[in-house]
Amino acid sequence: MSVAVKLYHSSVFLVIFTSFVYNHLYVKLRPDDTLMTYKGYGGKFKYLTFWYFIIQTVYFGLCVANDFCGTNVRPSDKGQRCRLQRWRDNFLATVVFPVGMFVVLTFWGIYAVDRELVYPKELDKIIPSWLNHIMHTTILPFLLIDKFLVYHQYPSRKIGFATLLSLALLYLSWILWVAFYANIWVYPILKVLNPHQKAVFIMAMLVFFMCLYLLGEFINKTFWGKERNHLQAQKKKSS
Repeated sequence: MSVAVKLYHSSVFLVIFTSFVYNHLYVKLRPDDTLMTYKGYGGKFKYLTFWYFIIQTVYFGLCVANDFCGTNVRPSDKGQRCRLQRWRDNFLATVVFPVGMFVVLTFWGIYAVDRELVYPKELDKIIPSWLNHIMHTTILPFLLIDKFLVYHQYPSRKIGFATLLSLALLYLSWILWVAFYANIWVYPILKVLNPHQKAVFIMAMLVFFMCLYLLGEFINKTFWGKERNHLQAQKKKSS
């Protein structure tokens, strides 16, 4: 494992973890009435961004642990990946990359059309602009740099799609429950759509999730095509 990769993972983990702690303490300790939406039923856990904040923190923490205690074996090395590396690779492929890209692209896409549909101006009083960018912008370069520096072995598409869609449906069930139980639509865009439009929007987002999984697979193939060829050759020999 190169020093550059260790330094990168450690630095990103430190930035994200520090921002996560700041976000938690800032919202928890501030008694401002503007925090009522943020502190209402479900609290911060209503928002996919906050869930992803946790996911990203865990992922880069896992990367740091693997850098120092695990392996970083590539197919061309003809070695065996340790369990920690397999967890890291599968977590990145099935959850971290597609969900991270979803957060960035949907947030800024809807924000460009009408910010009130996804990030009302009142949140500017709660969340500093730099923290907003940590949660919704820096995700993209962090993930792309990680993909460029580190080889990740993807699972089969069947496993990848099943894991990602299970997570997406779990979160969908959660926000629908919040809407039913507390009469709170987590994202204002869902509040303004009629039932048929909601169904179409949700289906489109699920398809988008699957496309982002394929995008991650393609980027991995682009950066690490030779390693992927080695892996396919090994599978043919073993079959």
